Amino acid sequence: MSQPAAKPYLTVRADGSHEIEVKRSRFICHLARVGDEEAAQEFIAGIRKRYWEARHNCTAFVVGADQRRERSNDDGEPAGTAGVPMLEVLRRRGVTDTAAVVTRYFGGVLLGAGGLVRAYGGVVSAALDTVGLVERRPVALVTVAADHTRAGRLENDLRAAGHAVRELHYEAAGVRIEVGVPEPELATFHHWLAEASGGSAVAVPVGHTYLEVPCP
Repeated sequence: MSQPAAKPYLTVRADGSHEIEVKRSRFICHLARVGDEEAAQEFIAGIRKRYWEARHNCTAFVVGADQRRERSNDDGEPAGTAGVPMLEVLRRRGVTDTAAVVTRYFGGVLLGAGGLVRAYGGVVSAALDTVGLVERRPVALVTVAADHTRAGRLENDLRAAGHAVRELHYEAAGVRIEVGVPEPELATFHHWLAEASGGSAVAVPVGHTYLEVPCP
């Protein structure tokens, strides 16, 4: 049975943090890109160790391109007022492969259930805006071989035509150029390459990967 086609998905652009203050309580949201649940738990453990003296380190994460694995933890806050609203923000924004930890330093003023929900959800949302998101798009990975005298021009032509050049591998016989091509555009790419190289270059499929496109 064939595997289902990979789909684009959103994740954080990079690891980062954002802080807000609500009635003298500090809420610091730490975000990280994680590849699986184990990586998410390692990130969470690291933040809890670093901020061990804080009153709470509440958590949420979503992993898997189809958002199939998720967890949240209120870490001592009233049930449903911290981890759940944090997780809901990740769900609502369509973000996956992402872990969030919100460190709270209590400021002496009780916020009530509604205030906690707004604070924990709000700081995660603000952190996502600050760090930024990328769309990871599945593509076929191909290599195009060229001799040393033609490689530079071919690379420039590829980039000028809007093709995603990923890496260049320099070898004794020439240069192998890795290019990411969306599956539906493979036939068009092969035709373009034949014309651009005068028939001297051929694209060899080597696997699949993802291209990252920043979200506005």
